Amino acid sequence: MTSINRHYFRASVLLVLMLFLFSCASYNDKIAAYYKQVSSGNYKEAQKELEKNSLLGKPRNRLLLLLEQGKMSHLNGDYNESNRYFNEADELFEKRLGGAGDAVVGTLVNPMAQSYKGEDFEKFMIHYYKALNYLYLNKTEDAIVEARRISLQSQEQEDKFGEKVNRYSKDAFSLTLQGLIYECGGDINNAFIAYRNAAETYLGTTDKTWYGTAMPVSLQYDVLRTAELNGFTSERLRFETLFGLKYQARPVSEGGELVFFWENGLAPVKQQQEFFFSLIRSSGGDLVFTNAAGTLFIPYNSSYGSNDINLNGLNSLRATFPKYVAQHPHFSLATLSGNGDTVNFEKTEDINQLAVKTLDQRFVKEMGKILTRLAVKKSAEYLLKESSKGSGKNGKDNTLLEGLGFGVQLYSLLSEKADTRNWQSLPAEIKYARIPLQKGENTITLNLNGANGTKETRTIKITGTGKLQIYNYATAL
Repeated sequence: MTSINRHYFRASVLLVLMLFLFSCASYNDKIAAYYKQVSSGNYKEAQKELEKNSLLGKPRNRLLLLLEQGKMSHLNGDYNESNRYFNEADELFEKRLGGAGDAVVGTLVNPMAQSYKGEDFEKFMIHYYKALNYLYLNKTEDAIVEARRISLQSQEQEDKFGEKVNRYSKDAFSLTLQGLIYECGGDINNAFIAYRNAAETYLGTTDKTWYGTAMPVSLQYDVLRTAELNGFTSERLRFETLFGLKYQARPVSEGGELVFFWENGLAPVKQQQEFFFSLIRSSGGDLVFTNAAGTLFIPYNSSYGSNDINLNGLNSLRATFPKYVAQHPHFSLATLSGNGDTVNFEKTEDINQLAVKTLDQRFVKEMGKILTRLAVKKSAEYLLKESSKGSGKNGKDNTLLEGLGFGVQLYSLLSEKADTRNWQSLPAEIKYARIPLQKGENTITLNLNGANGTKETRTIKITGTGKLQIYNYATAL
């Protein structure tokens, strides 16, 4: 290599290192201005930052932009606009984003270059916010339609995973929400069915918890209460035994009841982590990726790469994969008070746990795709290097082949990064409480306790109508 070529080589390395450091920035880093406003509870400013963010403006991130716009519009009280965004997001989910071309991009470049397709639990959360929007707009029938769509989403999720153990095949929180929506509309029969389905989701697990959430006592009481209201005595007795809870009728409040959802904190963010694997042939002749410790064995995915691959040079493959990092909320405890009553909150959804566990569930499948893609790249790089050596021996100028080999190395280095995108304005957890209302105006106080001992209150006015009402309130970081 001539001195000029060496000079260009060193300059290229420096450029690559600079670009590599930039490419390592996570999605969260690239939307930092928006996320800062969300974390501070400045939702109007956050909405302005969304409009300015060039990354979210890219077609492949259209779904993410809609989800964030829908959530910010909801928090800013623009419920019609919020549902306009969520309806478009819903349509994108139903179209099953991507296609053959998108799959090729993910295989040859990286998953970050593909269209964002959303997490399964994010699909359920759209129904939550859309239903709330409809209830705030006094469109109870539309909210009930959204409740029915939760059943369709649940069926789709069950079809996806069937009876597989430890897979996210249902969503207990969404089924609980479904029951509440039906009850708001006076449909006690369907409310019971939804509550029962939610309870059985918990009961169907070995430890009676659902992704970090124990079955709320409030849900248990709702199952018993609606069973009794429907005259389903045998069902009430069965669940009394399952719950270890004896049903006792409570006085019906003249003003109805309020179900208050407290959305605490913000969802975990994704960061990149690294793994190192080798590609070997098993005793049966199959291609298998294994880590240095020999504790992981991931099949080579022939759907994404040829079985005719050169194993030379594949003894060290650097793969990247996302991991969720929890954002600890400022408030740790809360109570709800009004008209002389004070009630505690119960957790009904833990997105911190849900996000981590569902990502772990698909690790092997997705890592297989990533490693197969890397193996194909590395094999091409090895063949170019070998070709350049042969050209040199024959007295031919191998500068072009060397450059191509180096170019493939640079491409592999620059293009390899994990998909660190997610719907980041979702709460870390959702807790809820029921409190009776008086007829007419009620003053309801949310009493918040910070992890550092600070105490704050939020007050809302609710008009008791004699029916069940739902209200949500978000506290950020």
